[in-house]
Amino acid sequence: MKSIYKLSTVLFVLLGMNTNLVAQTYTMPAETLEHEGTWLQWPHQYEYGITYRNRLDATWVAMTSALVGSERVHIIAYNATEQTRITNLLTAASVNMTQVDFRLFQTNDVWVRDNGPIFVRDTDGDLTIEDWGFNGWGGDYNYELCDPIPTAVANAMSMPIVNLNSVMTIEGGSYELDGTGVLLATKSSILAQTNSGGALAIRNLGMTQSQAETILTQYIGATKFIWLDGFLGPDDITDAHIDGFAKFANDSTLVTMSNSDLTNWGLSATDIATLYAASDVDDLPYFKVYVPLTQNNVVTTYGYDLGYKGSYCNYYIANNVVLVPNYNDPNDAVANAIIQDLYPDRTVVGIDCRNLYENGGMVHCVTQQQPVASETSGVNDKLKGESKVGRNFPNPFNQTTTINLALVNNANIQIIIYNSLGQIISKPINSNYSAGNNSLTISADDLQNGIYTYVVTIDNQNSMSGRMVVSK
Repeated sequence: MKSIYKLSTVLFVLLGMNTNLVAQTYTMPAETLEHEGTWLQWPHQYEYGITYRNRLDATWVAMTSALVGSERVHIIAYNATEQTRITNLLTAASVNMTQVDFRLFQTNDVWVRDNGPIFVRDTDGDLTIEDWGFNGWGGDYNYELCDPIPTAVANAMSMPIVNLNSVMTIEGGSYELDGTGVLLATKSSILAQTNSGGALAIRNLGMTQSQAETILTQYIGATKFIWLDGFLGPDDITDAHIDGFAKFANDSTLVTMSNSDLTNWGLSATDIATLYAASDVDDLPYFKVYVPLTQNNVVTTYGYDLGYKGSYCNYYIANNVVLVPNYNDPNDAVANAIIQDLYPDRTVVGIDCRNLYENGGMVHCVTQQQPVASETSGVNDKLKGESKVGRNFPNPFNQTTTINLALVNNANIQIIIYNSLGQIISKPINSNYSAGNNSLTISADDLQNGIYTYVVTIDNQNSMSGRMVVSK
């Protein structure tokens, strides 16, 4: 059912698996659930030199500073010398060091999301670390020091470890989980793929999609799979990791980009259609929230034009903050505001990722959550069976923007729009809707450029507010 309101008064509208492994099953907790801490692998000089290290330090200091008020920060430092250097950097930035601890492990690089550790719960709810195979994104980069990191962390913490190196090679950034069993991923970053130039994504050679699903069901709790084809390097080191352009905000909301921006990112029309048609564990379409790419190509802090735009989808959800990649671009503020609306109980913090982005990643790529020891409910978790209100899309908009509704029962919907001064710019509109999927559209005809807040109320009880930006 569609309803259009016009603003004139202002208006709306395994086969091959190692049989010696215990037949235990595991579930990976959602990123939105409570963390004990966040893991970071600090950049160092021993693989790519001092200049590489120095250009990245500020990003790690900013992430640590933002996180210590939210949870513990576990820093993997290359050696004791690096620990001292990092401590001096953090102290100079007035970071609360009581929330920081160090583990001294040699690493090749900084991508802790990809090389692990991956924290899961067993059937008793106990926390366990999984050590998946890591081969430098298909053998493109040195990885021998990063591959053993999960086992090193588990041993240091006296935590149970599941060694999956002989079972599957997979990076943590190659899949997204919605917290209820749905997994979103690209085949190009998980299964061995070839193009006209030969095999590029050298992971899990010979493994079928069905075999991969069996493994992922047992070890991270995936029960439904949404596969995109993705695309192959060499322009993208990761062979289209999903966390570069799509992220589950919660179990009913998918954050991604517009059709044109996804095309710019490299996705095919088929993949875009699959992504936009994605549905949750109950086969209800996800509400889509669209963040833009940067307006301009990203330029590093030292003036190097990378020649491509930056994504904001690669953000990280901590207990009290959300770290969003920023690029010194006009769209930083737009993306931060959109993402802030998704997490009213957390504070968005923009993290300058310009120099990191030159090396192929953003905030989510270099962070890894450690859940609390006992199971807990996330602040933003939604109860099954309740009505849901989506965020408006597109946003910003210049003609119309649409809000999706999924109603459990017939309901009266009230919509009020406020301007930036908090003044109501229209009389409340009440309409009755039938149970099921509905949508309403808001017209910009009588709206001036600016930021507005809308409040949607269901049966005078449950309400949701959102922010919309008019840009004509």
